[in-house]
Amino acid sequence: MDFKAPGSFRTAEAMRVHLRALLPDLDMDLELEGRAGPLGRELDIGSMTLGNRFAIHPMEGWDGTPEGKPGESTLRRWHGFGRSTAKMIWGGEAFAVCPEGRANPNQLHRAPGREVLASLSTLLSQVHTGHKEMGEPLDDLCVGLQLTHSGRFACPSDEPAPKLVVRNLALEEHQGLPADLPLLTDTELEAIGEAYVATAKLAHEAGFHFVDVKACHGYLLHELLGARARPGPYGGDLAGRTRLMKRIIDAIRIECPGLVIGSRISIADVFPHKPGGEPGTGEPKGWDAQLPYPHGLGMDTDDPRHMDLTEPFELLELLHSWDVRLVSLSLGSPYTTPHLQRPASYPPIDGYLPPRDPLLEVGEHLRTVRQCKAAFPDMVFAGTGYSYLMEYLPHVAQHEVRAGHVDLPGLGRMALIYPELPADVLADRPLQRRKICRTFSDCTNGPRLGLPSGCYPLDPHYKDSQNAGALNEAKRER
Repeated sequence: MDFKAPGSFRTAEAMRVHLRALLPDLDMDLELEGRAGPLGRELDIGSMTLGNRFAIHPMEGWDGTPEGKPGESTLRRWHGFGRSTAKMIWGGEAFAVCPEGRANPNQLHRAPGREVLASLSTLLSQVHTGHKEMGEPLDDLCVGLQLTHSGRFACPSDEPAPKLVVRNLALEEHQGLPADLPLLTDTELEAIGEAYVATAKLAHEAGFHFVDVKACHGYLLHELLGARARPGPYGGDLAGRTRLMKRIIDAIRIECPGLVIGSRISIADVFPHKPGGEPGTGEPKGWDAQLPYPHGLGMDTDDPRHMDLTEPFELLELLHSWDVRLVSLSLGSPYTTPHLQRPASYPPIDGYLPPRDPLLEVGEHLRTVRQCKAAFPDMVFAGTGYSYLMEYLPHVAQHEVRAGHVDLPGLGRMALIYPELPADVLADRPLQRRKICRTFSDCTNGPRLGLPSGCYPLDPHYKDSQNAGALNEAKRER
């Protein structure tokens, strides 16, 4: 379909006219106010006070060692997170709690008998070094570690080794998995939960301020939150589906006194999309084959093409009662609904053309965070979907913070190529247009081809590498 990307508008005024015409309930500021404005405001999180409102979201690089240690590009990325001057580094990247929980062979992970603590300390040191290079103090900087198990998307070696928590025929078909794969047993789930706790202890010892118990993007805990069809104590009603998450959180509290606990959650989703309709355009094929739809969190069970925040609000109520007040809100999954989860002008090679203007998906992210913040004003919410806004990311972020709609606007893809964007905004410097993410999706295409993630079109570190040639050749063949 035809749409105008935000970067095609040469002035904030023109972009605002376009935004308001497409999404009348949203808005953006025309003038940026730097450190004196909303984005420079402090924010209290428990006993800490953050120095500004920018967050850097977890960006996994597929560039660790097979032993689970950070590689050169991993350290470079974490150093960049520190140089961003953002005062919330949300998780760094997905850190697998056990070798079997990796989504790729080079994912950082806890490996028994290996020097995990030293690796975590090195990562944290890179953030601190980058931050100090920018003249920033460390006492108002919060750094977390994201804990994950990849579940059905586990691929710890060259071949996928999915670990399912529930039978979902639509996803099995989408992934090309056999329909008779065994499910993880309750005992196996509990052992995975213990691995989360063991990894949290290491993060705490290394000096991280918090851990993110990851429950987003189709990975194990996220799938479990929607596992209505799973029998036994870890499925069925919401109490069952959140039982393992609560078990993990309770155990971390006991083992790691003083460690803050947060969670990045895909708070809502829609039915998996595939290419169809107009050539290559994504559509939810087969959405009505099984109604009411028995899977997922935040989906309309009568029409899973649409989101429904009824149950997500119940989940947030539970998190609030468990004293988890730090939540990063995402939508969808990069594997099944990339147009929603990661709005982009150019789809990944295993994806599809956007079914509508990607700016509408940004609107879904902003609107969802607004609703959650209004319902739970004393929780701290980080928002996603901002990178597609390109030059106008800070204009929208400033407006959302000013209005009280979000606490922490988060940067994901943008932080790969332009980690210093927050620094430039807060210092009232013009944005560096040549470094702005244009959502080419090569940071996704690399991993889909077994290569490291990075901005191959714009970042010389990747653009000039041998991997860039392999990626471009593979794209031509597709």
